[in-house]
Amino acid sequence: MEEIKKDKKFEPKPRENRRPAREESEFDKKLVCVRRVTKVVKGGRTLRFSALVVVGDGKNRVGIGIGKAAEVPAAIDKATGEAKKNMQYIRIVDGTIPHEVIGKFGSSKILMLPAKPGTGVIAGGSARAVLELAGIKDIVTKIHGSTNKINAVKATMNGLVALRTREEIAARRGKKPEEI
Repeated sequence: MEEIKKDKKFEPKPRENRRPAREESEFDKKLVCVRRVTKVVKGGRTLRFSALVVVGDGKNRVGIGIGKAAEVPAAIDKATGEAKKNMQYIRIVDGTIPHEVIGKFGSSKILMLPAKPGTGVIAGGSARAVLELAGIKDIVTKIHGSTNKINAVKATMNGLVALRTREEIAARRGKKPEEI
């Protein structure tokens, strides 16, 4: 009897507080910018961080999120969660956009033009992140006005969400796609 008790005593206990392994997400994410922001209060300045993250699956879905926290990793995690909540479906035809569009946000405007296969993504850094994660292979863009990264990303998203395919436009007008 004593031997059984001793064996039980030296059995390794299951580790309950072990962190679960990070699961691989179906989405890719890109950190567009991290900013140091301060708030002036009576006792001095409080330092915090703001992060802008773009999340996409490369198959017509993309989202953007902004997170703020006292530490950079916490801000990135918050922004990633926000981006996953704000996923939008983007209409893509043969690896490019169906028609030219201008996206606007604040004083930023981005002109997006469809391109022939093999052109690649010709875009500035912040807009490029959104376009690549949406799964667009060929596009030409030009940013006018403010090139602030946050405004440029939001303008790009507004333009992409406004896209409509030929079939959708024809259905709204009650015509056949060939008539348009």
